[in-house]
Amino acid sequence: MTETTSTPGDERGRGLRRGVGPFGSFAAGFSFVSILTTVFQLFGLGFGFGGAAFFWTWPAVFAGQLLVSLCFAELVARYPISGAIFQWSSRLAGTDIGWFTGWVMVVGQMLTVATAAIAMQTVLPAIWSGFQVVGGPGAPADPTTATGAQNAVLIGLVVLVLSTGINIGGVRMMAVFNSIGVTIEIVGVIALVVVLLLLSERGSGVVLTTTGAAEGPYLPLWLASSLVAAYVLVGLDSAGELAEETRSPRRLTPKTIVRALLASGVGGLLLILAGILAAPSLTDGTLSEKGLAWVVTSRVGGVGASVLLAAVAMAIFACTLAVQASGTRMLFSMAREGTVPFSRRLRTVSDRTGTPVAGSIVVGAGAAIVLAVNWNQQAVFTALASTAVAMLYLAYLGVTLPLLVKRIRRGGLEQGVAEDGKPLFSLGRFGVPITVAAVLYQIGMVVNLLWPRAAVYDLTGRTWWLQWSALLFLTLVLVVGAAVHLRTRLRRQGPIVLDPLATSAYPLESDSARTGSAPSAVASDGRPGD
Repeated sequence: MTETTSTPGDERGRGLRRGVGPFGSFAAGFSFVSILTTVFQLFGLGFGFGGAAFFWTWPAVFAGQLLVSLCFAELVARYPISGAIFQWSSRLAGTDIGWFTGWVMVVGQMLTVATAAIAMQTVLPAIWSGFQVVGGPGAPADPTTATGAQNAVLIGLVVLVLSTGINIGGVRMMAVFNSIGVTIEIVGVIALVVVLLLLSERGSGVVLTTTGAAEGPYLPLWLASSLVAAYVLVGLDSAGELAEETRSPRRLTPKTIVRALLASGVGGLLLILAGILAAPSLTDGTLSEKGLAWVVTSRVGGVGASVLLAAVAMAIFACTLAVQASGTRMLFSMAREGTVPFSRRLRTVSDRTGTPVAGSIVVGAGAAIVLAVNWNQQAVFTALASTAVAMLYLAYLGVTLPLLVKRIRRGGLEQGVAEDGKPLFSLGRFGVPITVAAVLYQIGMVVNLLWPRAAVYDLTGRTWWLQWSALLFLTLVLVVGAAVHLRTRLRRQGPIVLDPLATSAYPLESDSARTGSAPSAVASDGRPGD
C-alpha cells in the first residue's frame, strides 16, 4: 500500500477523494444522529426520569439544535473542509481557541463511537439470547446489571473492530455501508412507528401527564430526561466532516446538514410517541428498565419483532461507522496542520483507499480503551452518553460563540457563490438572533448535561468520583490538551498558522471561473479576515 502525506505548505489533504454524493452526504449526517440507535439505547432512561411527559423534551431540543444546524450550514458553505469544527473555530476565533475546540471534539467523538457501539446490547440479546455471552443466555441482559454491562462492552469491542476495518477500506466503502444502513433505518423507523401506533394501548393525551415519572420535583426530572434527545440530535457537523470528499460541497452540504436534522427530528418524535402509546404498561417499572426493545418484543413478538430489531442493529452499526469517520477526519485535519503528536503519521493518506488509515485506527482504539476501562461499570451507558454529548455541545459552542462575536463586530460572514453559480446559503438579517438563541441554548444544555446527577453517573449511589466523573474527565481532557498544545507550539516555535483555505487543494467547480480565486475568509496568516 502506497501512501501520501499531507503537510502544511504542500497539497493539503492530497489523497482524499471526492466519492460522496448527495445521498451519501445526507447519510453521513442522518446515521450520526441515528434515532434508532439512541432512542432504543436510552428510551428507558428518559422515561424513568420524566415519565410520559418526557416526550416534550424532544421538540424542545430539536428546536435548539435546528438553530445550531442553520449556523453550521452557513459555515460549511464557506469552509467545506475536513475537520469542520476545528477549522471553523480556528477561522472565527484564532487557532488557539480552534485547537482546543478540535481537541474536545475529537475526544468527544471517541466517547461517542464507544457509546454507539455498546448500544448493540439493547437489541442483540432481544433478537437471540445467544448474543448474551457473559453469564450465558439466561443471564440478565439489562445494561444496568453486571452481566449486561460486561456483555455490552464485549459486543461493543467486536463492533469497533468491524467499523475500523470498513473505515480503513475507503470512503466509498464506508459510504456504501452507511447508505445501506440509513436506508434500512428509514424503512425501520417508518415500520416501527406504523406498527406501534396500530397497536396503541392508550391515547396521545397521556404525554400531557407525568405517568411513570420518578419521585421528586418534576422540573429537574424532566431536564434529566432531556439527555435522550440531546444525545440523539447531535452530529450536525458530520456531513461537514466529509465535505472535502463530497462532490459540489458548497452547494450540497448545507442542505444535507439541515435535511438530516429535520428527518431525524420528525422520525424521532413519532417513534417516542409510538413507544409510549404502545407500551403494555407505564407504571410497573418495566418500560424504564427494559426500554423500547421490550415494547417491540411484547407488542409485536415473534419473527416480526426480530426483523424490526435487526433493522435497529443495522442502524446502530451505521451510526458507529459515521461517528468514527467523523472523528477520523477531525484528527486528520488537526494532524494536517501539524498540531497533534505523531502528525506525520496521522495525516498520511493511503493512495489505494484515499483514507487516513492511522487516524481510523487511533479513533477506534481510543473508543475501545474507553470501553475496556468500563468493564465493571454498570453506569457505562448513561455516564458515557452524558459525557460524550456534553463534550460535543462544548465543541459546538466553540464555533457558535465566535460566530456570534463576528456577526456583531463585522456584520456577518463573507458572501460568494456555490458550484452552480448561485449565492451561498446565508441567514441574512436573521443571522444574529438565530446565533444568539443557539448560543444560549447550548450553554443551558452543557450545564444540564454536566450536572453531577447520581442517577446518571453513579448507580452505586455512594461513589463521589463517579458522580462527578463528567466534570473530572473534562478537566483532565483540558489539562492534557493544554500540555499537548504547549508542546506543539514549542516545537513549531510559534502559533499554528493555517493556510488561507485548506480547499485550495480541491478546486471547486465554479470558484476559479467565477471569482478568479478560491473564496477565502481568512488572511494569509491564518487569522480571521475582515
